[in-house]
Amino acid sequence: MEKLLAKKGFICDMDGVIYHGSQLLPGVQEFVDWLYRENKKFLFLTNNSGKTPRELAEKLARMGLEVDESHFYTSGLATANFIANQTPGAKVFAIGDPGLTHALYEKGLTLDDVSPDYVVIGETSSYTYDNICKAVKLVAQGARLIGTNYDMTAPMDNGVIIPACRALVAPVELASGKTAYYVGKPNPLMMRTGLDLLGVHSQEAAMIGDRMDTDIQGGIECGLDTVLVLTGVSSRETAASFPYRPRLILNGVGDIPAAAK
Repeated sequence: MEKLLAKKGFICDMDGVIYHGSQLLPGVQEFVDWLYRENKKFLFLTNNSGKTPRELAEKLARMGLEVDESHFYTSGLATANFIANQTPGAKVFAIGDPGLTHALYEKGLTLDDVSPDYVVIGETSSYTYDNICKAVKLVAQGARLIGTNYDMTAPMDNGVIIPACRALVAPVELASGKTAYYVGKPNPLMMRTGLDLLGVHSQEAAMIGDRMDTDIQGGIECGLDTVLVLTGVSSRETAASFPYRPRLILNGVGDIPAAAK
């Protein structure tokens, strides 16, 4: 724990680490207070592409946690940044919620459902058969297929598991015969961008997450110190089945300020 407490930067997943649905998890307020008190640099990194940083900040504010929107980075922002760097001014057919489309606009990308350079798919409640058919057609015509993140499932407030991004991309991959490129965790691209935003070296930062297959894998591949919390998806038993290990397993982020006392 001494090694973790000495880190200059912290990259934290959100769902399953900071909250469940609309409920703040135990110890989170104390953890954020500790980050501010110790002048730590921190970033909430989420694979969900549907919300903007401002919306995420407002969501936490409704739970009683005040965090500036500059502390949030989403797979929607990472996807828009990736495409803008690869093909400045690209045309994109996007299946996703406002957080994704806003990020694309902010990077100077044009939404186009006729002859796009890219088809981008993220989490959305407006997923339809017509959109799937259009995406397959456009990919067959040469558009490159991008998924905002690699999550197959996500939990709802009541604990029910629902399809996430990779499950929504799968029909397009199968029908088109093309494999998507996934930008979000565990792709190191997103975490390296997070490190750049924090302005810290990987050896001076830690990744805190609840999923072995995204948070911990991505953290290890980027050379970050890795911390699994047991407030979300992965348990001690499921963690033991992976070929890699987090350095620390904690009950929750509240264990961190408690250890600093």
